[in-house]
Amino acid sequence: MREGARIQAAIDLVAAVDNSTREGGAAADSILRDYFRQRRYAGSKDRRAVGDLLYAVLRRRGELNWRLPGEATPARMAVLLQVILDGADLDGLNARFEGDSHAPAPITAEEAAALHEAAGADISAAPVWASHNFPAWMTASLERRFGGRLVEELAALEGRAPLDLRVNLLRGTVDDALKLLPDASRSTRLTTSLRLETAMDISRHISYLGGFIEIQDEGSQIASLLTGAARGMQVLDLCAGGGGKTLAIAALMGNSGQIYAYDTDRRRLDRLRPRAKRADARTIQYVESQAKLPPGMDRVVLDVPCSGTGTWRRNPELRWRLTPERLTELTRLQDTLLDRGAGLVKPGGQLVYMTCSLLPEEGEDRIAAFLERHPDFAPAAYSACWPATEGGPPASLSASPDYLVLSPATHDTDGFFVAVLQRSP
Repeated sequence: MREGARIQAAIDLVAAVDNSTREGGAAADSILRDYFRQRRYAGSKDRRAVGDLLYAVLRRRGELNWRLPGEATPARMAVLLQVILDGADLDGLNARFEGDSHAPAPITAEEAAALHEAAGADISAAPVWASHNFPAWMTASLERRFGGRLVEELAALEGRAPLDLRVNLLRGTVDDALKLLPDASRSTRLTTSLRLETAMDISRHISYLGGFIEIQDEGSQIASLLTGAARGMQVLDLCAGGGGKTLAIAALMGNSGQIYAYDTDRRRLDRLRPRAKRADARTIQYVESQAKLPPGMDRVVLDVPCSGTGTWRRNPELRWRLTPERLTELTRLQDTLLDRGAGLVKPGGQLVYMTCSLLPEEGEDRIAAFLERHPDFAPAAYSACWPATEGGPPASLSASPDYLVLSPATHDTDGFFVAVLQRSP
């Protein structure tokens, strides 16, 4: 692919992500993968260049919206960003487009003047939502979460996420996994967490295919540990999804007891079944209707649907999918799930609420409202839920005693909120 065709491909992909966002459809990485699956002629350098420009637009969309006069179309954003990133001259860019039928339309003199002005705008004078790329309406919520650390935390959310792995003790030891992955490094916090800096398709590696490791952000691994799941327990994962935390809990329980996995989307449970077989997780029971949810659980785990603000490093398009109206819908659903889960916890058991969101509306606000509705529950100190095998929570995880907030800048993990709620005996 020539340069113009690469830029046009990125423009088309930004538009496709926008359409998917409006329709609640596929994520950007799936759209990118499907795009090139249909274009086998594109080489690895083409795919990398197009993908880099697509994700650069998604990550810097707040800045581009602020810089651009008038409508920030996919074409204007992609071309402007190409100018900013490469210092490209627009006249020269037009010349490189000539003779390429797959390139964007030539840039007019009027458009070139506007784009030059936009490229020269002083980003240091921009509001925080533009300089750190998030919707302006979220400003108050993020300021409430981070206070004086706002800029530092937002900068970390604009970076790229590492590849974290959880060693599956149902298949082998950490040393077994490291023999297969000599480039991986051990976590300084968790005994079964590894980090891989080398670029590779881990899903095709023998360590993954053999069930020795699972792809799981260290923040998600910490959240799984805080369930306090142990051998012989009865545990319900009420929003199991693809099963990442279900599998982590199965390993914590050493294939002893029962884990009930439920999700309103049956297709997600179907994806969990082969993962569980690969991981040798033999105690998972699949609950396929709400009417069959088991009562009297030692633990009910609620990894609720949420805004995904804690995963912006991995999914930058999520910044632009969320609206105030959608956030209201999500908080109502979270309240409903909390109420449903509460009724399934046995006296003396625990309800573990977690979300990969950094918005207080989806975290402590939901817990405060829940405790008003359910006086038979009270917060449990998260430090008391830490498994003895891990030697106690690291000091770096200090937070409110009633809940834990993880963030990229502070903990080098995805953003998470976790609260453990104890039901009275």
